[in-house]
Amino acid sequence: MNPIFDWIFEQYQQTPVHLVILEFIGVFFGFLSVWYSKRENILVFPTGIISTAIFVYILLVFELLGDMLINAFYFIMSIYGWYVWTRKVDETHFIPITNTTRQDKKWGTFLFFGTLVFVFMVYYLFDKFDGWTAYLDTFTTAIFFVGMWLMAKKKLANWTFWIIGDLISIPLYMYKGLVFTSFQYLLFTIIAIYGYKAWKKNINKSPQTLLK
Repeated sequence: MNPIFDWIFEQYQQTPVHLVILEFIGVFFGFLSVWYSKRENILVFPTGIISTAIFVYILLVFELLGDMLINAFYFIMSIYGWYVWTRKVDETHFIPITNTTRQDKKWGTFLFFGTLVFVFMVYYLFDKFDGWTAYLDTFTTAIFFVGMWLMAKKKLANWTFWIIGDLISIPLYMYKGLVFTSFQYLLFTIIAIYGYKAWKKNINKSPQTLLK
């Protein structure tokens, strides 16, 4: 067999089959969620809810607490974002994509550093600071928290945070042995770049449909 495939499947030798299947399903719906987000499609939220619920379970099993908290937060923000995106500015138009305001930046900064402190405390209390990945996991958690919050509020800047976090997560998940999840983040990076370009073209334009 190809050495690359040998290496990939070697990472899953000690992993229960049901977790591998769940990871595939979670990756699939996660990919759909990011794709729908790029298209400014409301289906970003139901697909995201399915993916995050699966990964909360998987990451709990792997004891990756920071990553688990990310997905738990995504789950909550998906419900919030679903509400925000479906609000209307008039009878036929939904809220538009906008730039971050000074208030958004203030709350985003608070959320970033608040997340760093919170995740650090979780890792410390559960004695999970057993390697450099735990510290990097704390950092990416803060990045993704802000990115998801901005996406739920339909802010263009959310893509910048996704791109940064995704680029860090590609080698991080590869190192952790979650190979397919690492590939997912590679695809996420590519989609996020195109997503930024697509949203920038539609900034301040109120859509008439959220199913594109």
